Amino acid sequence: MDIMRSTYLLQVVGVLCMTAAISQGKSSSMGRYMASVFSDLTPEEMKSIKSFLVEQQQLNLVSSQKTYGKNTIFMMELNLPKKSKVLKFLDSDGKNKPLREAKVVIFFGNQPNPNVTEFLVGPLPHPYYYRRINPRGKKLISFESRPVINVEYEKIQKKLVEVTKEFNHLLLEVSGYSFYNCSKRCLAFTDIAPRGLRSGERRSWIILQRFVDGFFLHPIGFEILLNHRSLNPEEWTVEKIWYNGQYFDSVKELLQKYEKKELNVIPLTHFTEEDPYSTYMPRGDFKTNTNVHGPKICEPQGKRYKVLGNYVEYTGWSFAFRVRPSAGLQIFDIQYNNERVAYEVSIQEAIAFYSGVTPAAMQTKYIDSGWAMGTVHYELAKGIDCPEVATYLDLYNFYDTDEPVRYKNALCIFELPTGMPLRRHFDSTHDGGYNFYAGVENHVLVVRTTSTVYNYDYIWDFVFYQNGVIEVKVSATGYIHATFFTPDGLHYGSKVYSHVLGNLHTHLVNYKVDLDIAGAENSFETIDLKYENISNPWSPGDFIVQSRMDRQLRSSERTAAFRFGEPLPRYLMFMNPNKKNKWDHYRSYRIQYNSHAHSVLPRKWDAERGIAWSRYSLAVTRHKDWEQTSNSMYIQSDPWDPAINFENFLRNNEDIENKDLVAWVTVGFLHIPHSEDIPNTSTPGNSVGFFLRPFNFFDEDPSVASRSTVIVRPTDKTFSKVTIKRWTPEVVGQCVSEKPFRYNGTYFSD
Repeated sequence: MDIMRSTYLLQVVGVLCMTAAISQGKSSSMGRYMASVFSDLTPEEMKSIKSFLVEQQQLNLVSSQKTYGKNTIFMMELNLPKKSKVLKFLDSDGKNKPLREAKVVIFFGNQPNPNVTEFLVGPLPHPYYYRRINPRGKKLISFESRPVINVEYEKIQKKLVEVTKEFNHLLLEVSGYSFYNCSKRCLAFTDIAPRGLRSGERRSWIILQRFVDGFFLHPIGFEILLNHRSLNPEEWTVEKIWYNGQYFDSVKELLQKYEKKELNVIPLTHFTEEDPYSTYMPRGDFKTNTNVHGPKICEPQGKRYKVLGNYVEYTGWSFAFRVRPSAGLQIFDIQYNNERVAYEVSIQEAIAFYSGVTPAAMQTKYIDSGWAMGTVHYELAKGIDCPEVATYLDLYNFYDTDEPVRYKNALCIFELPTGMPLRRHFDSTHDGGYNFYAGVENHVLVVRTTSTVYNYDYIWDFVFYQNGVIEVKVSATGYIHATFFTPDGLHYGSKVYSHVLGNLHTHLVNYKVDLDIAGAENSFETIDLKYENISNPWSPGDFIVQSRMDRQLRSSERTAAFRFGEPLPRYLMFMNPNKKNKWDHYRSYRIQYNSHAHSVLPRKWDAERGIAWSRYSLAVTRHKDWEQTSNSMYIQSDPWDPAINFENFLRNNEDIENKDLVAWVTVGFLHIPHSEDIPNTSTPGNSVGFFLRPFNFFDEDPSVASRSTVIVRPTDKTFSKVTIKRWTPEVVGQCVSEKPFRYNGTYFSD
């Protein structure tokens, strides 16, 4: 009988455990299904889209890798459905899933009036329709505004070989390197944008550099202005040449000055292994030993988070993610304890605007979505870019290619101990003893990608804390953008090596923050402090001066747009005016800045229209499906007549009380390069971003649910014995990697 009873109990327990597991698994599986509405295009979908479009004879599509100036597919990415449709799907237990569609960009070069056209293609995975869309309304996207593609770069390289052949002897005399007939000592080049001075132009200043490790730090003093507007590269022309402070209208003029000894030639020292200033090779010594491993992150009992496709769960958090080819990482449907905090938090744009005395330095105004910022993520090195124990995911892109391209291990997700307690207190008796000590370990979940946009590397982080806080951060590293040093260049940067000037520049990054605080109907309020002088109620005749909260409900878009140079209120509150917490406060989240940004151009300057968002440290607008992004990849080549003008988002000055709101957040920093930027800019001090912090959203700190808590109490007045309460094991074995470091870094093979 006892055996039967035991067997029965075991069966019941087994069924209960299985039911609980199924229930928990169903929740995560449902989350994954919901997140799929945001998932990036799969390689199979990309191939299906391409096959379908190539079959449309009227499009007359050919390979993008073998032809120039023809009709080619340039890019494809997921087209997000309207927010209302997505919310209906997310909030109805997975019913009414929106159609899955792609946005495809086609370059139409093989026609009398070349242009760039965008199409919606669907439904996926097996499309049968396409229709034209135009972000500019009736106005076409100009062909000159298109990003430069690989084939065009090949043509530019060929043209430089042809042009420099005439003064090859001068290049060899100056640098020991050349384009023409080179084998080991070859020149490289960096092209500068915007490509001209007005809309419709396509002419680029090109810096010549010695092709060695870190060639960005090796300008040789020559800069060439190449007009490459024509779709026939044979018609491309050199319009100007700059060398060491002098301008020339042609190669012929340059050589004439050289032969007459009217050219101030500065021969450069040869780059050797004994002088590796631009390489990562170690040199010098520390006081302590660094040829042994430092501390590592380990997971002694396995991972405490789940990654299912593009869906993530961690502590109270759940969210979806994707990587948009033109801009980068986006996080969607951010929930804490199954309650939505934000619909979307995403990277929109990154810019770096430079100054200098060389023509290339003056012209350099990088707008990085025009350089495929969301595709240049490449492989993350385990143990360096992310912890060895991180979850690594591949990303796929269809950008300037004929087939989907796989970027191996290009996104990582990991849990990280911060080394700082989340909360702690030592309750002293002030006579040498204590009543208790309590502390909570601070772990965070990090979602990370990188973008290597030519010389610069951006590290993009979304950090989730257990107490309901989200940190959004970008860290800048990589090589500085350098030009040839001339004495007057010191007004625009620092000399960092012989004949090398590190040019000053300002980095700005724009984010979209679509907060849905306890629902989509929100209001925006700012809180600052003002002094008040009041009579002292307990000491007649005396006065008290103290701070008092100054609350301002911002009722319209213009009152919620804060220009750079104007004071930004210290508390920026997004609240739900229809929902209160237990203590009768409106449930809110706060945006808190970590930035020292400023504007990069005066308002209404011709090229400033394309980055109108950079006028504002913060702008709050009503949600519009047609105001989905503040950026466009066409603005880099044509900022004068931009495909998207952010100022239009604010022109109608709409009511923003109790509405679906979007915050456009701009952060950044000024970088004046210095000798410590050689060989590379390092990340400490070069990280900016913002926090999203709950403010009366919860009834108490939600991290009280964390079991990473320790409470210590003395059992007697001698403190010789204590009781320790903890909810995690006391002793855990060491974690070390048994796998050697390896790295491929290409998308050609494993």
